[in-house]
This record gives sequence, structure tokens and C-alpha cells, in this order.
Amino acid sequence: MNTYVRQFTESIGGREYLIEAAPVAADRWRACLVRIPGMPTALMPFYGATPEEAARQLCNWLSRAYQATGR
Repeated sequence: MNTYVRQFTESIGGREYLIEAAPVAADRWRACLVRIPGMPTALMPFYGATPEEAARQLCNWLSRAYQATGR
């Protein structure tokens, strides 16, 4: 199993998010937000078969949450 971490930067609702995906099994990755000073991080991790899939699921959730708040 790979032990490296992949990072993705995404802009959602005018705000930059740094997402980190780390392997948890041979074909399972966990994506979560990287702690940025002043930004809350109480968010569940998202899982996928690849780092891109896990990060995409997290981005999709953030996009839906942003749209729901109307900010």
C-alpha cells in the first residue's frame, strides 16, 4: 500500500480549500480538509477508490453545502 498523501486545491464559492487524500487500504482513500488557521475543520472524511474520487466526493459535498447556505 502507498503511504504518500495527495493534495488538491479547490475553489468553491470563492473560497480556497486544501484537500488531502491518504490511503487507508490498497484500494481505499480518505479525503479531508487540511487545517487552515481560522477555518473550522469539523467535517467527516470522504472515501473513494482513488484519491481523485475521494477528493471529488468532498468537493461535491462542499459545493452542495455552499449552495444550501446561499452565501
